[in-house]
Amino acid sequence: MSEPGSRFWSFSLAVYSGSGVQAECLDLQDRYGIDVNLLLFCAYIGAAYGAVLPDTALHEARDLVDAWHQEIVRKLRDARRALKPAAAASHIGASAAELRSTVKAAELEAERIEQTMLEEWSAERLKAWPRAEPETAVAANIQNLFALNGDAARPSEMPTHLVAAALFAARTWCG
Repeated sequence: MSEPGSRFWSFSLAVYSGSGVQAECLDLQDRYGIDVNLLLFCAYIGAAYGAVLPDTALHEARDLVDAWHQEIVRKLRDARRALKPAAAASHIGASAAELRSTVKAAELEAERIEQTMLEEWSAERLKAWPRAEPETAVAANIQNLFALNGDAARPSEMPTHLVAAALFAARTWCG
């Protein structure tokens, strides 16, 4: 596995901290079940490389991380969310808050591992994917992810803050 300081992970941390990005990503996750790591991957591949993910590649990427995401990432997220009310309870609050913090750190590490899986998988395939202008590639990749997720999310719900932050990150330090 790659080191924690991988290019995709660094990109994701920079982009996710951008104004409005977290809210957009979490909204798409909560409303439509979009895997935020796949969403960030679509943005990364498009912004950093101008690569457009073919449908088959996006299916492969999802299949690669799906079990990990469902069985590890989501379960840790569910546990962290379930601990939130307990952390506020006066009789167990401090202990539950500490446990919630530990689970949150484990969830973040699980997200990093998922991104490492995607980054290593894409390294072998990246050169074969078609190219476009980064803005076009990011939008195409995200629209394809929406389509892969079913008809729930629509292209009109393009996460504009994410797209802008991804393009900015790619221009300032990826390229």
